[in-house]
Amino acid sequence: MAGPRGVYPARLRARRLKSRTAGIRQRVPQTTRRMNLSINAIVWGENIHEQTNAVVREIYPEGMHNTIAAALNSDPGINATTATLQEPEHGLSEARLAAADVLLWWGHKDHGAVDDAIVERVAKRVWEGMGLIVLHSGHFSKVFKRLMGTPCALKWREAGERERVWVVNPRHPIAEGLGENFVIENEEMYGEQFSVPEPLETVFISWFAGGEVFRSGLTWRRGAGNIFYFRPGHETYPTYHDATVHKVLRNAVKWAYNPQGTYKAIHDAPNVPVEKALEPIVERGPRLHKAGEAGYR
Repeated sequence: MAGPRGVYPARLRARRLKSRTAGIRQRVPQTTRRMNLSINAIVWGENIHEQTNAVVREIYPEGMHNTIAAALNSDPGINATTATLQEPEHGLSEARLAAADVLLWWGHKDHGAVDDAIVERVAKRVWEGMGLIVLHSGHFSKVFKRLMGTPCALKWREAGERERVWVVNPRHPIAEGLGENFVIENEEMYGEQFSVPEPLETVFISWFAGGEVFRSGLTWRRGAGNIFYFRPGHETYPTYHDATVHKVLRNAVKWAYNPQGTYKAIHDAPNVPVEKALEPIVERGPRLHKAGEAGYR
């Protein structure tokens, strides 16, 4: 079977190649297979203005949540469903959230009506890896304030003025396919200061006809979950019918999605016994808890 120096016989080369490719197959993570499936997104809508305001109802006869979901479902890689404030558990049962990859949240008129238990349920899922996209007036939602830990306050004005959204991070996945800016002809103004924690990334900055500016596309990480805040979306204007806004939302869902799945261990706080330390140690002081006993929370 010997051949010239540096040249492997065909059978030996095939055996080595088979060994290498077998190792590669064994190392393919489950997340790769998961990424080939649709991203499960829930669009949560407060669904009050659509029922009580004729202007909003005319613009969004099917509701803002259904309009957003339809825009997301135009991408075959996204499977978007909806949930509203009026449903039992606000449409966000334990089982439904457990199956969700990304949650989009729009609320305005009645943030306080959202049950605190549901807020904690959503926060828990974000910590475990579910993506969260907070839209427009959702900056004052219980969910967003719970995860930011700040007032999330800002300036505002309803005047239907022009908003120019500048793409200040053009290589960010959320900005894929966008130009250097895009214009929304009629929008509510939001202005700085925006009392949120310093973001990981600023993707968009908006300029308004009245002169104000606002950081209108921001990202954070909370636990294993990706969070994106996107400013446009006042209910009395057709913002969620805009094709560029649709592109941003689809990009954001794909960015917020974490293919690694649920990270349940983020809630664990194990008391590691001395004898299970990675290196041998000797106990040298008093303690409150017995070995392996749960701590206080």
